[in-house]
Amino acid sequence: MNLNITFRHVDPSETTKDYAAEKIGRLKRYFDGLVEGNVVLSQEKIRHLAEVTLIANGVRLNAKDETVDFHTAIDNVVDKLERQLKRYKEKLKRHKPLRNRERRGLQETVYAYESFEEETPRVIQTEHYTTHPLTVDEAVMEMDLTDRPFLVFTDVDEKVKVVYRREDGNYGLIDPE
Repeated sequence: MNLNITFRHVDPSETTKDYAAEKIGRLKRYFDGLVEGNVVLSQEKIRHLAEVTLIANGVRLNAKDETVDFHTAIDNVVDKLERQLKRYKEKLKRHKPLRNRERRGLQETVYAYESFEEETPRVIQTEHYTTHPLTVDEAVMEMDLTDRPFLVFTDVDEKVKVVYRREDGNYGLIDPE
């Protein structure tokens, strides 16, 4: 696994770096498909923040914790990621394709699919902000100043429009009719 460890607003410590690498390396025993990991350790006054992002088979797992020291924050983040990896692994097990023997058994046995609980999507974060009429060029300039992936705005005619950042570095415009 490729692991990047970044320190912000604090001097880098080899012991903390080794501790984080060891703890996150242990997550491999839960899931072999871990490809990349990013660890950000930052300090704001007495708060120590640990934020970890893992990429496993195209799935991104995030965890963040804030405590009074880095070791405790890293331990808490690893616990959160461990729960997420177990949940993801169980989800993969439930959706495995059936083998020939299992297909033959399906003809004899009826399964109650209602017993499987599917997770329904839910709103995790809501942002409220006020808009003022902008032109498309002004919206693009505002996008350059922020790191948001898109910007919802109203134009001079009070029509709602969306400007978004494309993968090729250009911008796209959604203009509902």
